[in-house]
Amino acid sequence: MLEKSYEPGAVENRVYADWLKADAFAAGAGAAPGAETFTIVIPPPNVTGSLHIGHALNNTIQDILVRFNRMLKKDVLWQPGTDHAGIATQMIVERQLMERQQPGRREMGREKFVERVWEWKSESGGTIMNQLKRLGASADFSRERFTMGENGAPDDQMVRAVTKVFVELHSRGLIYRAKRLVNWHPGLETAISDLEVENIEIKGHMWHLRYPLADGVTYQFPIVDEEGNVTGHETRDYIIVATTRPETMLGDSGIAVHPEDERYAALVGKFVDLPLVGRRIPIVADEYADPELGTGAVKITPAHDFNDFEVGVRNDLEQINVFTTAGNIIDAEFVPEKYRGLERFAARKAIVDDLTALAEDNETRGLDHIEAKKIMVPHDEKTKLVVIEPFLTDQWWVKADVLAKPALAAVREGRTKFVPQQYENTYFAWLENIKPWCISRQLWWGHQIPAWYGPDQEAFVASSAEEAQALADAHYGKPVELRRDEDVLDTWFSSALWPFSTLGWPDDTAELRRYYPTDVLVTGFDIIFFWVARMMMMGLEFLDEEPFHTVYMHALVRDEKGQKMSKTKGNVIDPLALIDQYGADATRFTLAAMAAQGRDLKLSMSRVEGYRNFVTKIWNAARFLEMNECRRVEGYDPKANKLPLNRWIVGATARGAAAVTQGIVDYKFNEAANAAYDFVWGTFCDWYVEFAKPVFMGEDEAAKAETRATAAWALDQILTILHPFMPFVTEELWAETGKFGAPRESMLILTQWPNLAGLEDAEADADLTWLIDVITNVRSVRSEMNVPASAKLPLVVVGANETTLRRLVAGTSLITRLARLEEITPKSDVPGESAQFVVGEATWALPLAEFIDIPTEKARLSKEVTKLDGEVAQIDKKLGNEQFVAKAPEEVIEEQKARREAAIERRHHIAEALKRLS
Repeated sequence: MLEKSYEPGAVENRVYADWLKADAFAAGAGAAPGAETFTIVIPPPNVTGSLHIGHALNNTIQDILVRFNRMLKKDVLWQPGTDHAGIATQMIVERQLMERQQPGRREMGREKFVERVWEWKSESGGTIMNQLKRLGASADFSRERFTMGENGAPDDQMVRAVTKVFVELHSRGLIYRAKRLVNWHPGLETAISDLEVENIEIKGHMWHLRYPLADGVTYQFPIVDEEGNVTGHETRDYIIVATTRPETMLGDSGIAVHPEDERYAALVGKFVDLPLVGRRIPIVADEYADPELGTGAVKITPAHDFNDFEVGVRNDLEQINVFTTAGNIIDAEFVPEKYRGLERFAARKAIVDDLTALAEDNETRGLDHIEAKKIMVPHDEKTKLVVIEPFLTDQWWVKADVLAKPALAAVREGRTKFVPQQYENTYFAWLENIKPWCISRQLWWGHQIPAWYGPDQEAFVASSAEEAQALADAHYGKPVELRRDEDVLDTWFSSALWPFSTLGWPDDTAELRRYYPTDVLVTGFDIIFFWVARMMMMGLEFLDEEPFHTVYMHALVRDEKGQKMSKTKGNVIDPLALIDQYGADATRFTLAAMAAQGRDLKLSMSRVEGYRNFVTKIWNAARFLEMNECRRVEGYDPKANKLPLNRWIVGATARGAAAVTQGIVDYKFNEAANAAYDFVWGTFCDWYVEFAKPVFMGEDEAAKAETRATAAWALDQILTILHPFMPFVTEELWAETGKFGAPRESMLILTQWPNLAGLEDAEADADLTWLIDVITNVRSVRSEMNVPASAKLPLVVVGANETTLRRLVAGTSLITRLARLEEITPKSDVPGESAQFVVGEATWALPLAEFIDIPTEKARLSKEVTKLDGEVAQIDKKLGNEQFVAKAPEEVIEEQKARREAAIERRHHIAEALKRLS
């Protein structure tokens, strides 16, 4: 006997253990002989990570696809694993050493420190994989991979894959070493990726500085009034530039003006003397300078600004670095001694103070004025405390533009598609404007770059130290001492190989031949470039085939007001807390039911609670069927049913299963989940179970037997189509209901997905749809007219044809019981003071004078219509106000639109009720 209530906490761990014991997640588990493959690689979460709501959505969608395709009897592999997360992991271990007052990494040395990181990984690195198991993820954990392999040893397959790709790309001229600008983290002293930089708006300043012209040059500068009209000219021997980072002026090597800016035309080719430094720098013409912005003249610091770097390259300007790797001013002869060694922001203050002093001595020199201004400043994405610097340094780079061409063609020619398709535009935008990819990082944790340097810094790229030594000895004509590059590779470099390195490449493994290319990648829109595009590049370059045919981009999970979740707002929803409170099934189903393509999810607790109630509803329905001896019957044929009720539910089940199937196939997970919900709750539980009760209580044994067998069959189909969304409760019910009747052939996870085409019965469907429509309409009238729940109403039918009368004879007892009616009478005329509705060709009337005050009810309904009209008008006024729309947060606008929609829908129902009384 089923327990009275379903307790997820008591079931989920046990069921999951049963799946693992049965090897139900193993590659190929349950597959039919000769089955086609279905492969997904998990986007590897950081080994440092914990499950957040985005992970929960992403892995719920993957698991739905995996369980669905496994039940289609395909040879399924869901490949799990984690990413070594270079910066994040190194930071955690360094912080741990500091907290424990142990020697830091510099004191420990590289070898000992890396050993320590591996120890941390062994102790704490499996957290997120275990959390995914709580969600119900059915990945093949026996094949779990780590981007740095088992132990990071050179002969480890995952390490060999990374080394081979680096060496071969270098030999093809696609990897090179060059001095270029990177995003530099002065705290960690390493280059970082764009994804690890967050631009934050702060209250800053723009310092306007006067740079004196060299060689006694002067020019006529136009003076303009507030409306921009030239009112005169003044002779100037300086040019004004503006900057938000005065400390970088130490590295200025030019000033740019627009080639068509007449104010400065005579100055192009002339020079200025850099204040405080004395360096002579040229004035160049470049379209980067905007005549409408500030004075139209821009200081150019090629070594410390990405745009300036490009201007410098175009105009052959010197690249002068002024910072150490820690963000202090360098100790160099060209830097005034007082600034050397200063921390960058201390240097800023000192420089501004000195420029102010210059201006006090001479009003045509130094600081012109300071402008308070909101500015965007790049910070490290993790702590948001460290300001990131553009920094000129020697790094390793990939010629991404070459690799991008086949990756672009793959999507343009339809070999890989994005769902929703709109994300193709993001992909194209990135790849059509791609820049060289910086792949080196100044860290110790990661794949060390396989390059060795000779005594003259000549680089030898090789698969091993021995191979590099042989190359060097041949190059120099004698044995020389080599030094290995200390840098490691960008984490995204190794994860770009994930679809094939996890299958054994560079070895020619059976798994690689069987499961590559994979089928679907499920990921978030924010890493289209950083990961998706790079996997496409590497897959095409090394295996000559796209790594997946479909990229499903899921949206962002926001709070119920539409706000982005953040710790500072205090609106972060912890998926593990949801699982603890509501169960994994309700959590998963909520995420799936809200996963509309291209639309962010607004997650509210009421939705999760509602789907927990759905789990309870399924359990209670199964329990009711068990109490009424609804057991599976061996040899049951759904086509042999005689009762219209059972013929109808068989057809409805077929339609429900088809809708769920189509939704999953089309990646419309919300439509699939909602189709399942509507059928299971709205059709099976609300109608079929209610209609079956009189049969179970009746004396017709043949009808009872057929209905019991049909109900048990339908429940089996329900458990099957719900399983990808709600694996735990369905597996538990599958096992419990399998204790009676013929033995189950397998666990539910390995059961065949239903194909119920051809089971629809048009006549039974029409009969039962009519019955439901009549009951629903009566219930609507009762609700809308405030008819007391205890009142049993008379129902009159006018203009009924033979079919309706036949259906009425068969269904009167159900209608009167479920609609709370006294009697149903066919008549020739509609009685007065009645509420009317139409079903089929007949008009149905409920005389209400005896039960409600009709004039009062009409007045109440009219008043509510007027009130709703007022609400809609008020909202329309708000939404029509341009200032309100411009200033209001997006979530407020969405809330107003939702209120308007709800009011219009409510008004429609009230108007219909009034119409019935007229």
